[in-house]
Amino acid sequence: MKFLVLSDKIVTYIYSPIVRSRYNDVDVIIGCGDLSYFYLEYVVSALDKPLFFVRGNHDKVAEYNGNVMRTHPHGGLDVHRKVANHNGVLLAGVEGSLRYRLGRYQYSQAEMWNHVWSLVPGMVVNRLKYGRYLDVFVTHAPPENIHDQEDLPHQGIKAFRWLIKVFQPVFHFHGHVHVYRPDEITNTRLGRTEVVNSFGIREAVLPARVKTV
Repeated sequence: MKFLVLSDKIVTYIYSPIVRSRYNDVDVIIGCGDLSYFYLEYVVSALDKPLFFVRGNHDKVAEYNGNVMRTHPHGGLDVHRKVANHNGVLLAGVEGSLRYRLGRYQYSQAEMWNHVWSLVPGMVVNRLKYGRYLDVFVTHAPPENIHDQEDLPHQGIKAFRWLIKVFQPVFHFHGHVHVYRPDEITNTRLGRTEVVNSFGIREAVLPARVKTV
């Protein structure tokens, strides 16, 4: 199964008819936050593929385009504090970043722990039913000490690092940390998990060893 992962930056050729021919082999779209709902909705419509997303700290409660209002991208499933199963692929997510000012979709480290704990019962059920806890973890912020930065808004989340060490999803897709240099590290392996900074656009393929049927 192939993922198209989007985060933080609108990519011009994605927001155009080119997306249909360039990414016609994608199976699932992942949104890691700080993207226009209309942008994500366009990609869903163009590719006719399911979208699983979380919101970022800059996302709006409501977004307007002319007389049209969106509170979420139509055709997408918000996986914040949810465990989902799409054709045998097990997904879960947590929105937002650390709180650094007044605003939505920002949390303390303790609140992030609460979000992660809310996913544990569903992951345990996955283990009992499918023999594994999770395949794809979707967040906006990065885990602690992986792709994060020292300033408060971009510090990594302790609970995310714990989750990927204990439950070992195949992928942890995140955004939030912008990538400006070609030599910046955007892929890091922690145990069995590939942590991917998905700033802009990334592609990833679920290994054949993961049985999704």
